[in-house]
Amino acid sequence: MWYFGSPLIVFGDDALEHLRQTQGKRALIITDRTIVKLGFVERVGNELAKAGLEYRVFDEVEPDPSMQTIKRGAQVALDYQPDWLISLGGGSAMDAAKGIWVLYAWPDMEPDAISPSEVLNLRQKAHLIAIPTTSGTGAEATWMIVVTDVESQRKIGVGSRECMPDIAILDTSLVLGLPSQITGDTGMDALTHAIEGYTSNWRSDFTDAPALIAIKLILEYLSRAYNNGSDGKARMHMMHAATLASLSFGNAMAGLAHSMGHALGGLFHTPHGRAVGLFLPYTMEYLAEAAADLYAGIARFMGISDGSDLEVTRALIARVRSLAKTVGQPLSVREAGIEQTTYEQALPALVERAENEATTVTVARIPDSVDLERMFRYAYEGKTVDF
Repeated sequence: MWYFGSPLIVFGDDALEHLRQTQGKRALIITDRTIVKLGFVERVGNELAKAGLEYRVFDEVEPDPSMQTIKRGAQVALDYQPDWLISLGGGSAMDAAKGIWVLYAWPDMEPDAISPSEVLNLRQKAHLIAIPTTSGTGAEATWMIVVTDVESQRKIGVGSRECMPDIAILDTSLVLGLPSQITGDTGMDALTHAIEGYTSNWRSDFTDAPALIAIKLILEYLSRAYNNGSDGKARMHMMHAATLASLSFGNAMAGLAHSMGHALGGLFHTPHGRAVGLFLPYTMEYLAEAAADLYAGIARFMGISDGSDLEVTRALIARVRSLAKTVGQPLSVREAGIEQTTYEQALPALVERAENEATTVTVARIPDSVDLERMFRYAYEGKTVDF
């Protein structure tokens, strides 16, 4: 038996106005200080006021939110007793909000102990609305939570199907003018989600469909959004693509690029989207023969149709690298600015962490530690994976 989870998705012009329908007394907005400065919190607060809700703001979320931040936010929630939690921001705000939601219901739980096997009954305390201000993480439509253990410099994936937001609000006005670097990073994150969701061992008809549309939209509109932050059509389609991609990988699981990217990000603090996007073409090369029929299905849907399955797979990988270069992404770990000696010293930890990620076993060819180390080395040099 399998499940396909999704929030209620509100999109289109003035999507934020949906907040006027919110029923309750109090809302806690979970965000970061940059989002406050941009005026987005005030906009959300104005809509909540029209619904008759009071609100309070927790704006201490940092990139890759720590367990300590989640605990502080949960204490704010316990003191305020909101009916609604509203995450406003990128993936970090949404991860933090999900963690705060669980600890609001279960104050004695540690963030890294959140598990799919627990019955949490979160909605007896509050409901969750997710409002993304980037187009990539897709956390508005998944139940997973990535928390950071600061002491061990480790990113930990936790979560429960109950942590799926109740409502995701996609308002394009919140991503207009997004800086090009963030656009490139998050856009490659979304592309990685979609490709890995489509090629996961846990894929299904329900996850294939959003993945293919997401890939098509990203290949067509990411470079436009990167080059012109005010291109409303490109921004809208990228926002939709990010959510579609998350509906795919969130229900099918991601793959090796996430395993390697999480390891790199935990040790070197490389932004998540940049890290997983960097490893995507290398892991696709590693999986090319084992998953050629799946990659070829993507390629042919994109109009790449000349040649055998393996030939069009190679053409798809080349297309991924070309897009990454166009949107300012590093094509190797060296280009990401990581010094070689430091990287070499970190290789055992990188391999160990990647090997222990759940997403390492959801692919058509499961690597051992030797192959993982070789991939990390090839990715540093920018070499084509040929083994």
